[in-house]
Amino acid sequence: MPPSSHTSAARTRHLTIIAQDPSVVDRHGRIIRAQAAVPAEDLADGPWGHRFQVIDFDASTNALLRPLAARAYAQAGDGSFPDPFADVDDAAMLASPEFHAQNVYAIAMRTLSRFEQALGRRVSWGVQSHQIKLVPHAFADANAFYAPKDQAIVFGYCPTAIGDGTVFACLSHDVVAHETTHALVDGLRHSFLLPSSPDQAAFHEGFADIVAILSVFSLREVVEGILDSPRAGMGRLNGRVGQRLIDRKQISAAALKRSALLGLADQMGAELSGVRGSALRQSASLKPRKGILDEDEFLEPHRRGEVLVAAVLNAFVDVWAKRIDSLRQYGSRMNVLRVAEEGCAAADYLLTMAIRALDYAPPVHLGFSDFLSAMLTADYEIRPDDGIYEFRRLLHYHFASFGIAPASIGLNAAPGLWTPVDNSALSFERSHFESMQRDPDEMFAFVWENRDVLHFFDGAYTKVRSVRPCLRVAPDGFPLRETVAEVSQRIDLSAGELGEFGIRKPLDMADATPITLNGGSTLVFDEYGRLKYEIHNLVSDAVRQGARIQYLWDSAFFEDSSDLRRPFAALHRRRSTSAAITREGW
Repeated sequence: MPPSSHTSAARTRHLTIIAQDPSVVDRHGRIIRAQAAVPAEDLADGPWGHRFQVIDFDASTNALLRPLAARAYAQAGDGSFPDPFADVDDAAMLASPEFHAQNVYAIAMRTLSRFEQALGRRVSWGVQSHQIKLVPHAFADANAFYAPKDQAIVFGYCPTAIGDGTVFACLSHDVVAHETTHALVDGLRHSFLLPSSPDQAAFHEGFADIVAILSVFSLREVVEGILDSPRAGMGRLNGRVGQRLIDRKQISAAALKRSALLGLADQMGAELSGVRGSALRQSASLKPRKGILDEDEFLEPHRRGEVLVAAVLNAFVDVWAKRIDSLRQYGSRMNVLRVAEEGCAAADYLLTMAIRALDYAPPVHLGFSDFLSAMLTADYEIRPDDGIYEFRRLLHYHFASFGIAPASIGLNAAPGLWTPVDNSALSFERSHFESMQRDPDEMFAFVWENRDVLHFFDGAYTKVRSVRPCLRVAPDGFPLRETVAEVSQRIDLSAGELGEFGIRKPLDMADATPITLNGGSTLVFDEYGRLKYEIHNLVSDAVRQGARIQYLWDSAFFEDSSDLRRPFAALHRRRSTSAAITREGW
């Protein structure tokens, strides 16, 4: 019977993807697959949807491959959506450029969907387009990167290490998720690509690794495969009950870190080390020490980003082990499926927490301490009780083990959170909150009226860059409505004028050297129009601005500052060759 014209349109469809990497197989030698749940949409040839367009052009051979036909995705009469590769065997799947196109589309769409679900709103790109191009076979090279000038995310391919096949970056879940994250962060916090500090230089790579790794860990098929793999050495079949069981001794926090994290690292570091680097392996094995960020080795952005990854993943493993503890009731072995479920749930929760933190981060000059306070605040707003997972307590602990304290002291009952704003000092008489939720000009009127209380500097160029109403849903179903505004300030001057702002000029810098001071605030309002948080890095902060200018001077940025946005192609190429680099070359 055909669907009624009143039937609601389906919101989700499922598409086959390679869950991790083609080189990762189960105990039967089959590639581990997953069914990715992605938002349903009307697709054109490509696939080509309202956010992503797959264009399979190979610049190395100057060839345009045939797109996957839209009819393969056409909705059936019963309202269901087909999955063109649901029953295709491994060899045919790997050999099919059309599957490569589906894989990169589905993983990118899944990553975008996770961001929008966590943030409670649509996410815009940082380019002048509603659609980003995905190019699965862009060139013959072991690289993949977000190319904002081309409004594209491009993926390379290269021969295998022994030369008997080809490795495709577009078939690796973590690579696709990592590059998509770069594009999403550029849309959410455009200024994070500006030259600033060692932490901000490292954040883009570290955060993209966190999203990619937790995205992989949130797939049950992957976690089960890791736990039951020969590398982990933990799986065992119990013939009496027909279940795979795992020894209790093998799922402590230390054991999970050795088996799960390092097991995944071995798999992720095989053929695409030039694209991935060794971030997961080095982060999983990184020993905490308080002065690590002051060491020359960790001034290089990729190495520094591994510290951020390590702090977050250590908290993840501790939460996973704690949740497993509650299952230890019968005998010495436990069901692998239940252990995997707890790992997936913890990874998914932490992924949401990390993404939401972007809305509680300052708009420029981001430090690891700022991001920690942002994560703590984002989680507190949606779940004040930290008792279920204790992520806030464990993030505190593991960041502190690397010498990273929250940027905010917080409150006694909630240490590390951003301090709430006292609204009694603000003027709302000339403000219209209903308009402020969508109109940057109305938001600017509020900012101008309260510029002194909100610490904005009169002598700087000020702009409301975005106004974003959000509807976030707590784990218990409670809706949290907020409006997030990003306000930037900028001062252009010469080095000789720095003293007027209390900033010391670097030694040997010419007085005529052009300097730009950037600052700004993130304003978070509740649903009644009250300002909850003002999260700022001020344009007039002499200490922070002086440290930034000195860092950029030492990094030779002022020798050629024509391109303020680091090219991701070069950045990722350095990922595999930067062992001897201690300073970023902007």
